[in-house]
Amino acid sequence: MFSSGASSVGPVGKLRLVASQEVQEMLGVSRTRAYQITNSKSFPDPVAVLSVGRIWRAEDVERWIKDHRPDLQDTEA
Repeated sequence: MFSSGASSVGPVGKLRLVASQEVQEMLGVSRTRAYQITNSKSFPDPVAVLSVGRIWRAEDVERWIKDHRPDLQDTEA
């Protein structure tokens, strides 16, 4: 049975996961640049490493973008 144990998942919340391709799209960069960024010490650790690649929580990536790439934040208010 799967149990994430993630504190970010509330009783009605959904665990949103992203892979390298989604991170690349979120950052608006090339695959090579996304690889460089996701390997930097400041980027969040993946929550899983699967045969298809690394997986991150979307909220961790969004928080990193807010802190390190504020120019990429959604401007909806």
